[in-house]
Amino acid sequence: MSSPSTFSRATAPLPEGTIPVGIGLLVAGVATYAFFKVGNVAVGGDEAFEPIASMWFATFALAPGFFLPLEQELGRAVAYRRAVGQGARPVVKRVVWLGAVLVAVVSLAILALSPLIASSYFDGDWFMVVALIAAFAGYAPAHLARGVCSGTGRFRQYAIIMGSDGVVRIVLCIALAVVGISATGAYGMAIAVAPLFAVGYIYRRGGLQTEPGPPAEWSEVTPNLGWLLLGSVFAASLLNAGPIAASLLADDDQDALVTQFSYGVLLARIPLFLFQAVQAALLPRLSRLAARGELDEFRSGLKRLMLVVLAVGVVGTAGAFVLGPWAIEVVYDAELTGRTLAMLALSSACYMLALATAQAVIALQGHALVALGWAIGMVTFLLGTWLSSDEVFRRIEIGLLTSSICALISFGLSLRFKLRSGATPTQDSMMDAITDMPFET
Repeated sequence: MSSPSTFSRATAPLPEGTIPVGIGLLVAGVATYAFFKVGNVAVGGDEAFEPIASMWFATFALAPGFFLPLEQELGRAVAYRRAVGQGARPVVKRVVWLGAVLVAVVSLAILALSPLIASSYFDGDWFMVVALIAAFAGYAPAHLARGVCSGTGRFRQYAIIMGSDGVVRIVLCIALAVVGISATGAYGMAIAVAPLFAVGYIYRRGGLQTEPGPPAEWSEVTPNLGWLLLGSVFAASLLNAGPIAASLLADDDQDALVTQFSYGVLLARIPLFLFQAVQAALLPRLSRLAARGELDEFRSGLKRLMLVVLAVGVVGTAGAFVLGPWAIEVVYDAELTGRTLAMLALSSACYMLALATAQAVIALQGHALVALGWAIGMVTFLLGTWLSSDEVFRRIEIGLLTSSICALISFGLSLRFKLRSGATPTQDSMMDAITDMPFET
């Protein structure tokens, strides 16, 4: 049996569940596009749907940003205890308590800023502020449940939690539309409560059951939590920064354009849905190569992965330019130029390359360097959006592209440094890398 600090050649928890996790991602992705379509029709068009879209992107900037690190560390700690034959319940209790603290702190911060958020971000709709707080709190148990499932090897349950979120959301949306409810707050609350159904279902069936074990010290669940939390908050914020910035910077008469811009961002993310499932399968192999000291093979494998991601990015950008305007008109009855969609697709491709490189750096125990890289990306977005143009959507597009490029360059330099210094992954760093997916649906 390997020590906790030494990488073993045994398969790590999440890669074993690559197929069900990939299915869950696909289901959630399809449900996301359906929610935007049905919700738009139900509330009366792009202008009325804008607060819901704004809440959507704010939710998925906050929830994965703060709770994904808890999911990562919980899964890692539970997996280790499982490997050494110790019950994980004390670990789960520690992380649940920590999650409750995060929910309270962030919710209080939102409440403190609620007058500004309601007036500047939700066009005076206070109920959407309540829905945002509820959604943030609702995703805490979902992420923690996913951490338990990944750590205990219950991948079918993990996939159910991930996929059913989108399914329940669209079912609630359709139900509200059939009844004739058009109030935006109701659809905001549908986003908030959707993740709780699967958690309750899995819990009642014993899918979150853990055994009693030795007391858990904070050091067992927080060795890299600070860096993971910092990096995750910046990464998730950067991923959702475009629509959020559009909601804040656009004029009052541009609500419909903000919603259409959000559609463009979703369309540009299509390759990311596939990438997450692929990277969950490929990254463990790269980590095993590095752990065995086969750094030449590690570099070769990473290079092939980057070439695949690059090819997907080129095809996606070209496709967005040529077919994007037609696709977005057919799916959402919206109008965006090929240039805008190509810029969004290109920034998404650069983000995808940055994410893949960041995961390799984490696997080589570069948690702090990854946090720094995402911070550089976020600062670049703010500067690019502020200084690049006078036209609202053009400056956001430039900010998204330059920020992803700067983050990618930072991670590339960090990876080069780590490889030259002879860094090798541990069981913990590999687990953190595999589950470092700030992209949520």
